[in-house]
Amino acid sequence: MNKFLGRPDLKPTHPSETKPGLNKIVMTTAHYGNQEVIMEKDVPIKMRDGVTIYVNVFRPNKPGKFPVVMSMDPYNKDGLPPYDTFRQVWPTVGTIVTSLFAPFESPDPGFWVPNDYILIKIATRGSSNSEGDLYPWTKTETQDYYEVIEWAGVQEWSDGNVGLNGVSYLAMTQWRVAAMNPPHLKAIIPWEGTSDLYREWYFHGGIPETVFSADFEKLQHTRWPNNNIEEMVAAQKEHPLLDEHWVEREVKLSDIKVPMFVCASWSTQGLHCRGTFEGFKQASSKDKWLLVHGRKEWETYYLRESLEQQKEFFDYFLKGIENDWMDTPRVRYEVREKFYKGHIRIENEWPIDRTKYSEYYLNGEGMSLEHAPVRNETRLAYNAEPGQKENGDLRFRFTADEDIELTGNMKLKLWVSADDTDDMDIFVGIKKYDRRGNEVFLPDFNHIENGQVANGWLRVSHRELDTERSTPYQPVLKHKRLLKLNKDEIVPVEIEILPSSILLKSGESLVLVIKGSEIIIEDNPSGNTRRYGHTETVNKGTHSVYAGGKYDSFLLVPVIPKKD
Repeated sequence: MNKFLGRPDLKPTHPSETKPGLNKIVMTTAHYGNQEVIMEKDVPIKMRDGVTIYVNVFRPNKPGKFPVVMSMDPYNKDGLPPYDTFRQVWPTVGTIVTSLFAPFESPDPGFWVPNDYILIKIATRGSSNSEGDLYPWTKTETQDYYEVIEWAGVQEWSDGNVGLNGVSYLAMTQWRVAAMNPPHLKAIIPWEGTSDLYREWYFHGGIPETVFSADFEKLQHTRWPNNNIEEMVAAQKEHPLLDEHWVEREVKLSDIKVPMFVCASWSTQGLHCRGTFEGFKQASSKDKWLLVHGRKEWETYYLRESLEQQKEFFDYFLKGIENDWMDTPRVRYEVREKFYKGHIRIENEWPIDRTKYSEYYLNGEGMSLEHAPVRNETRLAYNAEPGQKENGDLRFRFTADEDIELTGNMKLKLWVSADDTDDMDIFVGIKKYDRRGNEVFLPDFNHIENGQVANGWLRVSHRELDTERSTPYQPVLKHKRLLKLNKDEIVPVEIEILPSSILLKSGESLVLVIKGSEIIIEDNPSGNTRRYGHTETVNKGTHSVYAGGKYDSFLLVPVIPKKD
């Protein structure tokens, strides 16, 4: 009987019907109907310090040794897929179809087991029924992952080849353990995962993120109320600079040598976007591929098209199947035109070598962006405090006179001063407008549909550049000391704008927005936020931006020339 025809004659097993130990279950899959699967629930694995980690193991219901796919997170290894619940408060989550045995952001055993893989779901220490304290992204957690990989590599049902897969937290843990190069780890699929906690999650340009971070921590305390969980929000307040607290959680991405299939998104700016590109760029892996989309995170991960690409990669590196995976272009990315409309482009590397970086200078008289330096000096002021109805931002525009693709990092150089305080928080947005003057909305973090092209942030006291790591198109800040403003002091700053890709057709416009608070205000009647947020800004009164003459304020954009 064809295994993919499924067994409609068998009664499906609900996860609540499983018990610790060996379970022979019938799993209703999204793609292959009802499938007979062996589930070993709550398998204990003792760590080096005596703490026991628990995992769930899903295996093909037949003899043999198989490669292992695994993921690790603190969310709930026994949890049902939460997306139907999310949709009630986040109505735009998207279409996500899995088996009932696929916890949040996790590989679905309903896809992998019928394709002759073993799937292992690991509960981090301090989560689910695993012992110990929950301290996310620490060396302790990473060492646990290493030990589970090596345990899985020598089990009687394992052929010794282990791969990692998963979204978000499940990708973040991959970067860290892959940098340790466990002997049985043969390939990884980090699908949208922050790699620099300080710069990409807890602080944006030095501005503390205060909404998503608190929600993440509240979720852990709500789910595991009896466990000891690290107070990361308190630590964020105690460690506003990039000190040992954050360094302990850093990963040396250049230590990664294992083959990797990385998926990044233009749409998870403010969390995963930057770090996924950095993971791909900095890894030393000889065999590495990058796929970039501009759509919704979970919906894209569970698409059949995505699953088949993941499977082809693992078939090659875990099973040794000659399937022409090596002919896959090293970089594929979606150039966005509008919501869920774009084109796939192919390149050999990231950043794209043939990028032509072009300066667009701020013209304060016409509120435009100009190719040539602007001669006349202007000073432009805006009300920097949140909730300003009038003069709350500055907007500069350029209109394309031919089709132009912008793909990569942008950078904004500004000359600025604060009238009423010694520091300032700057929020930067890049927006697209059609030929009729309507804003073109795009998917954005977290699954919202009124998003923009790209974002940047800066707390001006954090403006000191790390000159060793910065490039002409991507400023990297040190975050080691505060450089406060003196009264009437005008200073130059460079603001990193996160990677993006947009096609402007002739007559369409790009608009630069400079503001003192969030640029996109989420309108959710339920009151539940899905966004990042920055509720503790240093802003008071007005900010001034200087352009023209000796003030060479400009937006640097990455133009991709047409191929012959």
